[in-house]
Amino acid sequence: MTAEVLKTMSRPSTLIEWSDELAVGIQEIDDQHRLLVSILNRLHTAMYEHQGKEVAENILGELIDYTKIHFAVEESLMRILGYPEADEHKQHHEVLINEVKALQEKLHNGNRSISFELLHFLRMWLTKHIMNEDQLYAPFFLSKGAVATTDHKKSIVGRLWHSVFK
Repeated sequence: MTAEVLKTMSRPSTLIEWSDELAVGIQEIDDQHRLLVSILNRLHTAMYEHQGKEVAENILGELIDYTKIHFAVEESLMRILGYPEADEHKQHHEVLINEVKALQEKLHNGNRSISFELLHFLRMWLTKHIMNEDQLYAPFFLSKGAVATTDHKKSIVGRLWHSVFK
C-alpha cells in the first residue's frame, strides 16, 4: 500500500484521500467506494473536531448502514454474474460487519480510546479490502459486461443515498 492511499493529514479533516489506486474500474462500485470514503472522512472530522459522541455514533451508524447496502450490491452482482469466489468474498464482508458492530458497541458504551482504534481499523480495512479483495473480482465483472468507470456518471445507489441523507 502506498503512502498516497494512506495519506491521512493533507488537512486535519481528511482520513482517506480518494485515488486511482482505490478504483476497481467498475462505475457503480467505484462510486459506492467513494461514498464510503466520504462517510468515513465525515466520521473522522466529527471526532477530530470533538463534535460529540452522538454525532459520531450517528455517522458510524450511517457508515454501517451504507456498508451493508454496498455489500448487498457486490454480493448480488457476484451471484448474478457467477463469480466463483463469491462465498469467500461474502465471508470477508461478514467479518467486517461483525468487527464494526463490536467497535460501535464500545463507542456507545463510552470507551474513550475507541476513536483512534475505530478510525485506524476502518481506514485500514477499507483500503486493504478495496485494493486486495475487490480488485480480484473487477476483471471478472468487466468480462461479464459490467460498466467501466467514467468520470461523469453518478451511481444509482449513491443518488438514492444522497437524496435520503442530504
